[in-house]
Amino acid sequence: ADLILCEDTRVTKKLLDRYEIQKPLLSYHHHSKLSRVEKIMEHLENGKNLALVSDAGTPGISDPGNELIANLTLAPSLKRRGSEEAIEIIPIPGASAITCLASVAGINMSKFVFLGFPPHKKGRETFFRGVAEVKYPVVYFESPHRFLKNLELLEKFRPDAKLVVGRELTKMFEEIGRGRVGEIREEWGKKGDKENRGEFTIICY
Repeated sequence: ADLILCEDTRVTKKLLDRYEIQKPLLSYHHHSKLSRVEKIMEHLENGKNLALVSDAGTPGISDPGNELIANLTLAPSLKRRGSEEAIEIIPIPGASAITCLASVAGINMSKFVFLGFPPHKKGRETFFRGVAEVKYPVVYFESPHRFLKNLELLEKFRPDAKLVVGRELTKMFEEIGRGRVGEIREEWGKKGDKENRGEFTIICY
């Protein structure tokens, strides 16, 4: 790539430094304005090859990227300047927390529902009521500071729910737990904030 689009340039720079990669960086995140998208389009029209990376996880799946891709695909006239060559958007497969946890869940995951992150405040009860009512396994992401509190909500609407919980999947401090929602809440509630750091992926069934 000639230019790397990053959710946070500081985070991406640490990764690039680790592998001694020197490339120019440009920030692109959920709060990026339309002018940033137009700048990206300009780079593409000028023949630049761009890479899009997120801080953790896959771009476009609960991470920045889907709006940018939508803008690019809705611009059918977007071509390399002086050429009829269309701009291609190519996925680069990597670690996915969803399929990673599904592969070791030990349950039938031929059909499942993915719901992303629960709402911060408004709509949380509706979210977990919905999780409780779905007949297929539900996969969702969770942040460390809301993990235990939101398990209380899940237990309220579905006290018999079984969970497979993955923390920091594919990373150094990866941890996987299994049990009923009450058991998980009790077991992980005994741990300190330091032990519960990082993002969680949860399968509820």
